[in-house]
Amino acid sequence: MQHNTAPIIIKKKKGGHGGHHGGAWKVAYADFVTAMMALFIVLWLMNSSVQVRKAISAYFHDPSGTGKQAGSASAGTGESVSVSKENMTNLKDMLEQAIKKSPELAPLKDYVQMSVTGEGLRVELLESEKGMFFQSGSAAPSELGEEMIVRLAAELAKLPNNLLIEGHTDAKAFSGRADYTNWELSTDRANAARRLIETHGSKPGQIVQVRGFADQNLRNPENPEDPSNRRVSVIVRYQNAVKTDDPPEKESAGPEGSKPEPANKENH
Repeated sequence: MQHNTAPIIIKKKKGGHGGHHGGAWKVAYADFVTAMMALFIVLWLMNSSVQVRKAISAYFHDPSGTGKQAGSASAGTGESVSVSKENMTNLKDMLEQAIKKSPELAPLKDYVQMSVTGEGLRVELLESEKGMFFQSGSAAPSELGEEMIVRLAAELAKLPNNLLIEGHTDAKAFSGRADYTNWELSTDRANAARRLIETHGSKPGQIVQVRGFADQNLRNPENPEDPSNRRVSVIVRYQNAVKTDDPPEKESAGPEGSKPEPANKENH
């Protein structure tokens, strides 16, 4: 008996190497790259300083930057990023740029000197011949002086670091009162700066010392009567600095009245 079997037809499609292979491999590769990037970030964070980790954490708490603290936001963290020896130079650059960018304060930039010392960042407000930051022969700040100190206070209030404030005079003796000398003038100017800083933002207890040096720590010893010797200095102390009542770096403030009052006194 003859069986009729239907033929089986197999159709084969020829594909070229340029055909579509799908995108599943791209997803897998992207996941791999993301995982490697996350690994490298974790390894970098593990070897970063505490300040860097705090700054990164603060950014994610406040990405908009409304709670800026020393260049990084820290709203919601309950603490600010401290300024240590490693990043004190960054604070110096930040303050210098803030002064340059202010139209009102830009003309004063030559009278504001900043330097990183063994104590911390020293910000010095230098007087001119006619008086720049304080009225001549007075502990009362000038209009420009008050504005500069208020602006400085707003920046320093963002830091947890302790502050020291110093007053200095030149070697010209003070005139007008027999019971008022360069010791009183330098101390009163430092206290005037302290009151402005405390009124405009510094934290309670942030200012730990106010010093009056009279003419015992001249900025320009070769010219004792140079106006730049008359100045108020604000020192941003290194975080965790050892507290001491001893004057730093060969500075000797001495108690009021410990220096004999000079004669033939002139205004500052």
